[in-house]
Amino acid sequence: MVLLAVVRRGRLGHAAEPSDAIDTASVGTGIQGAGLPAWAGHGEERRWSRTETRCRLSAERHADRVWAAIFERARAEGVEPSVRHVLEACAAAVDAAGCGLSMMGASGSREPVLAIGDHCDELEELQFTLGQGPGIDAASGEGPVLVPDLAGPEAVRRWPVFAPAAMHHGVRALFALPVAAGAARIGVLDVYRAAAGDLGAKRLTTALAYADAVLVLVLDERGHVAGGAPREGRDLLPERRAEVHQAAGMVSVQLGVGIGEALVRLRAYAYVHDRRLADVAADVVARRLRFVPEVYGTIDGTGAGID
Repeated sequence: MVLLAVVRRGRLGHAAEPSDAIDTASVGTGIQGAGLPAWAGHGEERRWSRTETRCRLSAERHADRVWAAIFERARAEGVEPSVRHVLEACAAAVDAAGCGLSMMGASGSREPVLAIGDHCDELEELQFTLGQGPGIDAASGEGPVLVPDLAGPEAVRRWPVFAPAAMHHGVRALFALPVAAGAARIGVLDVYRAAAGDLGAKRLTTALAYADAVLVLVLDERGHVAGGAPREGRDLLPERRAEVHQAAGMVSVQLGVGIGEALVRLRAYAYVHDRRLADVAADVVARRLRFVPEVYGTIDGTGAGID
């Protein structure tokens, strides 16, 4: 695991104190060697370089603590660190009711892959089924979507179905953080909290650091860095939801509509019948459920029928 090896050697190593990095002997070329701007070293510039270095070292120590918490959970189980350990450590660190992770599938849609905490899996699935929620908006490119109170009028207006459902499950605040490599978003980390209120600067910084940790592990798992076959028990990527896409293809043929419209019909059926989208897809693939074109007024009103 290339990235994890780098994390172990670098991120968990000793971080120099500000006095070490800004020793007066380092002024000039030495400061440049320490990674500071070439202009740093005199007057106001030197004072700014000291502040900049303190900020950098503070961020590094913060990341060290995040990775230490992840590795501690993995070592307790005698296994390699996984995305599940990241979500568990994140929830504990920011006093969350749970966390959910969704990834971008081959079709470009956001698909839930893992959740920890009571009802968090249901809420991740509900966002996917409805096509609405903070996680959906964060995946669309809006950046972090921070919702300190899902009961607030803006939240209810923006997510009229999801917000009340989340509150019904005991969630009052949700913070959706993109998992991104540069401009490319590969997923979203949702942090669910039972009490309304802002995360605060410290907890938000911590949650963002855990989103970065997810990125490291996902890139390693996908083989973009480490390569090789996925390890047993760590199939957390959207490909495992291929059945949903297969069902969408079948419904597309049954109704004579595009794949996007077929997925909307599947979502509508799942929502109306209070079922998980994955379960509805399984019924379609197994031919226990089929969709009939131009048939309305059936028992479910979605144009679906039972073979």
